[in-house]
Amino acid sequence: MHSRFRPHSWKNKFRDALRGLQRALRTQSSFAVHLLIACIAVVAAALLRVTTVEWGLLIAAIGMVMVAEILNTAIESLARAVDTQFHPRLRDALDIASAAVLIAAGTAVFIGLCIFLPPLYRLCFSVM
Repeated sequence: MHSRFRPHSWKNKFRDALRGLQRALRTQSSFAVHLLIACIAVVAAALLRVTTVEWGLLIAAIGMVMVAEILNTAIESLARAVDTQFHPRLRDALDIASAAVLIAAGTAVFIGLCIFLPPLYRLCFSVM
């Protein structure tokens, strides 16, 4: 018996990962929204010339949110594959995965405020 889940070459692993990323972008509006916000944050960081440490924190925060979104999407997909009917345990798993995204996004907002508020404050009040 041959398994469909056999080890892949690195090339196939990257292909599968990129297909998963593409699927998330096409099917999950919240992933696309987070990606747009991440792009805006990167542009703002470049314009405000944040420090190397701040860049590191910003990229880590963006990565944390994207990973949480992708894992949430994977869990949603698995839940739909397991059962199409309502089940309290599936609901709980989906709610917990959504909570992970909420915590990641909230943490990223806090990090963003710590990075962007000081230079924005200086920019606004040095003109006045």
